[in-house]
Amino acid sequence: MINLFNANIASLSIHRVGNKSRNESLLLSAQPYKLDDELTPLIKEFFLKPFREKEENYYQFTHDTDLEFHSLYQLVNQLFDQPDQAHELSRKITQHLYDQSNHPHIKSGEVYVAYLENLQIDNEKVEAIGIFKSELKQDFLQFSEKESQLDAVLQQGVNLNKLDKGALIFNSKKEEGYKILTIDSNRYDARYWLESFLEVDAFEDDNFFTKKYLKFCQDFAKDVVLPAEDKKQEVMFMNRAVNHFAKNDTFEESNFMNEVIDNPDLIPEFRHYKTEKAPKYSIEDLTTFPIANTAVTAARKKIKNTIMLDTNIQIKLDFINPESADRFVEKGWDEERQMYYYLVYFNKEQKS
Repeated sequence: MINLFNANIASLSIHRVGNKSRNESLLLSAQPYKLDDELTPLIKEFFLKPFREKEENYYQFTHDTDLEFHSLYQLVNQLFDQPDQAHELSRKITQHLYDQSNHPHIKSGEVYVAYLENLQIDNEKVEAIGIFKSELKQDFLQFSEKESQLDAVLQQGVNLNKLDKGALIFNSKKEEGYKILTIDSNRYDARYWLESFLEVDAFEDDNFFTKKYLKFCQDFAKDVVLPAEDKKQEVMFMNRAVNHFAKNDTFEESNFMNEVIDNPDLIPEFRHYKTEKAPKYSIEDLTTFPIANTAVTAARKKIKNTIMLDTNIQIKLDFINPESADRFVEKGWDEERQMYYYLVYFNKEQKS
């Protein structure tokens, strides 16, 4: 869980990178940028707002041999150890980004390297390094008044409501490769930012395992529960699964199966499905782990609790009171119409 509202920009350096493959130039500023009181809150919101609105999927620096050979990881280490050298190290970080900008699709743009203080992650106050890039420019009109005439001039600039690329590297879990959040609004060069420049992989923490296991359950419900039973049971299986995660601090697979899988015939199917599909979700040997509440909350929002019928009728099941679906909704088959039906019991209609 992160808290960015009290973050402070301790230093900021701004550079420009071109496309190396097109022989575009690299401009490294000689001095750090001096923020004023008017610009500081706007720049801070420009940098951090996308991360507050995005699901917390953490990454970590990774290298096939050892992190000591990871260029950006080493620069980040130096910056955390010597924040007074932030500007000089920001020049090296930007040079490293320029060296990776060797594909024709990569756009030139401004690079902002910020040293951030007073952030919170997992209830711990930490510093962070922010690396951001703006690529796409937008047209805007600038007006000037001359005597009795108003003139309009077309200019181009950066939209402060849309950050193109960004990474927040928290001074946390250094030995594992730091905890990193990243965004990329432009998908035409996704490999360049994540793989070539940052060189990161998913951070396998409680949040990662909770999210992956719930995604595995969701696919099991769709691929196995739905064909074996019906849409109602698919929805109710996922409701039980999420509720099990929500009320427990630690996941135990045997307890999960006994509580969530109503139909005993599906238990061997569950084990087989996990054996077959586990590598896709990175849960091969995962049978117990601490549960991350943030991942459970995020998963609950994504799970559909509506039965869509081909007769343009929808039945929405209540996840807050799931026993209602078992007690008051029945499925049957009408021989005369040769159609399935749902029978819904109620006492009176509620006002909307």
